[in-house]
Amino acid sequence: MGRKQKNRIVHKPPLFSRFKPAGIRNDSLKVLALTLDEYEAVRLADYVGLDHAEAAEEMEISRSTFTRLIEKAHHKLSVFLTEGRQLLIEGGNIHFRGNLIKCLDCGHMFEINIENVVTECPVCGSKNLLDLAGGFGHGNCCRKRFRGGRR
Repeated sequence: MGRKQKNRIVHKPPLFSRFKPAGIRNDSLKVLALTLDEYEAVRLADYVGLDHAEAAEEMEISRSTFTRLIEKAHHKLSVFLTEGRQLLIEGGNIHFRGNLIKCLDCGHMFEINIENVVTECPVCGSKNLLDLAGGFGHGNCCRKRFRGGRR
């Protein structure tokens, strides 16, 4: 039996978590799951432009683990593009460092540190907020982790 997988650090939840080819109904597409840590690996290496050592440090994993993670993510993305599947970002052993909150009344979106709890929109004062980390089942666990003195 292998050892338990260490939680990886993800900067913030993705804005969008489902992608599909245009003009094809969801129910006729095979789903391909990209984990949140695979998403973060692609974001750090390909979008932000960090090298593997820097990205691994950001995610609090080894460089070799990061390399395996990014290779797996790149393969999934190539399958998504080549075969026209539905891509769903979900799951993985992660903790968020930050969070995105969207006001469902005025549409304002803002980023907060995961340790903070926001109950109303800073623009319109509405309490009708969408917590994106909460949509992935995170929030309380991540707040506890970072309050405990870890990064």
